Amino acid sequence: MPAQQKKIIFCIAGVLSFACALGTAAAIGTQLWVKGTILCKTGALLVNATSQELEKFIGKIQYGLFYGERVRQCGLGGRPFQFSFFPDLLKIIPASIHVSVILFCTVLIVFALVGAGFFMFNAFGSPYETLHGPIGLYLWSFIACSCGCLIMILFSSEVKIHHLSEKIANFKEGSFTFKTHSEQFANSFWIILVCSLVHFLNALLIRFAGFEFPFSKSKDSGTITGAADLMY
Repeated sequence: MPAQQKKIIFCIAGVLSFACALGTAAAIGTQLWVKGTILCKTGALLVNATSQELEKFIGKIQYGLFYGERVRQCGLGGRPFQFSFFPDLLKIIPASIHVSVILFCTVLIVFALVGAGFFMFNAFGSPYETLHGPIGLYLWSFIACSCGCLIMILFSSEVKIHHLSEKIANFKEGSFTFKTHSEQFANSFWIILVCSLVHFLNALLIRFAGFEFPFSKSKDSGTITGAADLMY
């Protein structure tokens, strides 16, 4: 492939990596990771609410990695409550998983920026054979993509397996019990998915630029080796 086309491909990959770093940083600071509704089970049972009356007992909840908001509905109107994970909810959430999600988000931002810098360096500079070269670009893209996948897996397990929404909904609730009525992942979670796919796409762009995947054997070297074996 001509050098000019390689520069264009590396520039596109660099811009995508930088955009992913900004997107991940923005996603960390929002409370748009999970949105859902919570049912005041105690209140609904007290009045034996029907399907139409249940709307008066269904509140809302949304949260991110650091803070969130819930609106409890127990038949007397919505009552909002702001909360933060640190230090308010630290005792009731799976803290190790939650901290790991934040840590991998930070690593994703760092390696996305590193990858963006190296892509631009390879586009406009003289690439080295190791860190700045194709092997390094594959490495940064692979690490960033892996971090994105780990973030989604860990956060999904925290929400679905450890019932994070119910734990938040029942935080500091003495006589009332809340149950998750519905929940779905919001924009910030899907931004992480898009970033993971972008870093995977970057690896394909490197291959499209004409550089072999790491640890892949060249057909020419295999042919030369076979010919050498025939000589002896």
